[in-house]
Amino acid sequence: MATFGTLSDRLTETFRNLRTKGKLSPADVDGTVREIRRALLDADVALVVVKDFTAKVRERALGDEVSRALNPAQQVVQIVNEELVGILGGEQRRLQFAKNPPTVIMLAGLQGSGKTTFAGKLARLLEKDGHTPLLIAADLQRPNAVNQLQVVAERAGAAIYAPEPGNGVGDPVKVARDGVEYARRQQHDTVIIDTAGRLGVDAELMKQAADIRAATNPDEVLFVIDAMIGQDAVNTATAFQEGVDFTGVVLSKLDGDARGGAALSVASVTGRPIIYASTGEGLDELEPFHPDRMASRILDLGDILTLIEQAQEAFDEAEAMKVAEKLATEQFTLEDFLDQLQQMKKMGSMKKMLGMLPGMGQMKQQLDNFDEREIDRTEAIIRSMTPGERRNPKVLNGARRLRIARGSGMTVTDVNQLVQRFDQAAKMMKTVARGGVPTVPGMGAMGKPGASSKRGKQQKAKGSRSGNPAKRAAENSGAVEAAAPTGSGFGLGGASKAPTAADLAELQKMLGKG
Repeated sequence: MATFGTLSDRLTETFRNLRTKGKLSPADVDGTVREIRRALLDADVALVVVKDFTAKVRERALGDEVSRALNPAQQVVQIVNEELVGILGGEQRRLQFAKNPPTVIMLAGLQGSGKTTFAGKLARLLEKDGHTPLLIAADLQRPNAVNQLQVVAERAGAAIYAPEPGNGVGDPVKVARDGVEYARRQQHDTVIIDTAGRLGVDAELMKQAADIRAATNPDEVLFVIDAMIGQDAVNTATAFQEGVDFTGVVLSKLDGDARGGAALSVASVTGRPIIYASTGEGLDELEPFHPDRMASRILDLGDILTLIEQAQEAFDEAEAMKVAEKLATEQFTLEDFLDQLQQMKKMGSMKKMLGMLPGMGQMKQQLDNFDEREIDRTEAIIRSMTPGERRNPKVLNGARRLRIARGSGMTVTDVNQLVQRFDQAAKMMKTVARGGVPTVPGMGAMGKPGASSKRGKQQKAKGSRSGNPAKRAAENSGAVEAAAPTGSGFGLGGASKAPTAADLAELQKMLGKG
């Protein structure tokens, strides 16, 4: 989520400074609120939203809920999280479908905001849910807009109604009206109307959009806004609300590098919920918008629920049971490993998935250096093997490994490392499948009480033997602190821990070369 990266960094640093304080004074609260205000303003959040947000945070932070808390810093983070959820809309809002099909969804927004691409993404998403969407090409002004929608519809596998060539030819209001009737005759249960935009708000744009709305009586009017538009986002949203009105907001280009904070203001200023967020250029990179999950991502608290949902969509439960049985009976092969890699690729970008883990915002450099092409390289090596070699890697002698290396465009060292890593991974997974605790070389048993060395046990039991009582007490206190769980980035959920740079490097080695 590159768009809110700077805001996330600023807020993370602000809360990190709070963790050193056992009790917060009014001066500490004022300093924290001041930093939050600066971070939000630097991120292009609207001034009226910033004032309201920081006033609520300050009032609650100075209240009893923080002063009586065992961990005041953690309580402040919780307050900021809750208030951030509030300005993002509070609760998730889903599309409202008509009782009598077709459900008519009209798209509105400026030119270049991503309406046409979103139309294809929404069609793909609706098809996955069992709907039969129809795209209507009512943008007859932008050059090649009709042709672009036809290409998007073909990629999405959706039907399209485009009777006019566009490029200034045709009546968009008539096309929209006739398209809805066509959908009703052809029994399409959902209609998505792609309308024209402008480089700026003008009277002609608003009149055309208002006429299309009056002619089709849509169940939903979605305002698509570029998350990188800056402060003008609020003015544009307000103009469309007054001229056309809309029932929901779609944030596009959340994978961009702009500050993007103005997009956070739209829901608060207009009172309309954000329904979808577009996170990439691919037709599958569209997510239902969850205010609580987005707030957690911005505060670097992770988004485990979305990660789980993506995994459930990508992984086949029956196949997972077969893999579990193979692991338990020591029949897990490189063919099974290849199947698992392909299912991982269905989930999308590995960087995005890792970015949903708590605390990963503090490891941007390591994430940027993470090479996702290792999965492709690993897949190339395995595909260069014969079926017999995949099922029994023990037959891979020097000549076979040289052939595999040449066939995959890799080196013999790469092949050797893959086989070695597979053996280690298979042993660990077999142990887990049997209910045991895996052992990592150099780390002992993971999560197993008493897995440390005898020397470590003795040091923990005896503590410091310094002759100076004060020094001995300080050293023993430090030992206890070192043994305590570190928790997440903000101390929330003490059991969770973000992956370290070494963990990322180890994962990359597991996927391919070291």
